[in-house]
Amino acid sequence: MNLRRLLQAIGVLALLGLAISLYLTWVYTTDQVAVCLGSGGCETVQHSPYAWIMGIPIPTLGAGAYLLVLALAALGLRGLQPAEWTVLALFGTALVGLLFSAYLTYLELFVIHAICLWCAVSAVIQVFLFILAVMTWRRYQEAV
Repeated sequence: MNLRRLLQAIGVLALLGLAISLYLTWVYTTDQVAVCLGSGGCETVQHSPYAWIMGIPIPTLGAGAYLLVLALAALGLRGLQPAEWTVLALFGTALVGLLFSAYLTYLELFVIHAICLWCAVSAVIQVFLFILAVMTWRRYQEAV
């Protein structure tokens, strides 16, 4: 896959993650119940003490991260070749997102004892974003 396609795929995943994060932000801030396909895990996670950091809902932080990834992918698609800092920033953002997502998944499994389907989908998106960011870095290195 060439650099352009990788950046486009990253952009699509970031849009999907952003949509999930914005939906969950709405759920958290309006005290709604998320559609969770048969399990009560989403509500349990939403009302756990780990759902907010310094008054900010975790999904809002996710929305900011996905928006940053989307902006970096869009910047990378400008022109013929992305700037090195753009590729490095994508990699760094994807790595931090992956690690934070792994931490949140750990909390769901071993502390909260509930799984939020939306959170699990977001975690899978983070894994794929990281893989694509690594591939982007490698393709960039081959191109220069």
